[in-house]
Parts: sequence; structure tokens; C-alpha cells
Amino acid sequence: MTAGDLEAALKNRDEIELTTTGRITGRQISHPVWFVRQAGRLYLLPGAGSDSQWYKNVLKTPAIRLASGHARYSTTARPVTDPGTVARIVEDFRARYGADELAEYYPNPNPDVAVEVNLE
Repeated sequence: MTAGDLEAALKNRDEIELTTTGRITGRQISHPVWFVRQAGRLYLLPGAGSDSQWYKNVLKTPAIRLASGHARYSTTARPVTDPGTVARIVEDFRARYGADELAEYYPNPNPDVAVEVNLE
């Protein structure tokens, strides 16, 4: 499917399924994750920041699969490490999901990384 199919499937959804390749096992591992969209890009925020297992998997193998409903989209993830950009992404997550929800599901109050996926 195309990125447009995925974007259409994301309407009215709060989470997406992220599949990464295990850096040790090489197996496909899926996780539900929250996301924000901006200007043709999707941003994901690892719950434990750079210590998140799925983030470490992305660093080793950036090829990922995203799924929402019946839409599946294979693409490449790009780590975001610039502190200012990560802070903006965190604020976008707070605006979308609420500060209380974000604090409950993201134990690290100051995430150090995010992931960007180009949908164009």
C-alpha cells in the first residue's frame, strides 16, 4: 500500500502498529505506538527514549513496517536526536494526547530521541 493509504487509515486513530527487526534475533517484533503527524511526516516517541528496545532496533535496521486497520506501509525510519526538535515533538504529543496521558505512558519526562517517518 501507499503512504496515502496509511494516512487515510490513521484518521481517528490514536495508535499505530510499528514492526521492527530485532537487532539480536532478526525476528519481526510489533508494538502499538502513539504518533503525531506533521507536514507529510509521522513522528514516533520511544517511551524510554534511547533506551527503548524498539528504538535500538531501528538504529540497527531502519526498515520498518507501519500498520493501521487494513493499511500496511513499509518504509525507513530516521532517528531524531536534536534536542530542540525532540522537545517540539514531545509538545506535539502533549497537545494530541494530553499531559497526564503522556506522563502515564511515557515514564521518561524528558525523552532524548524520537523517530521520523516520511509519508511523501
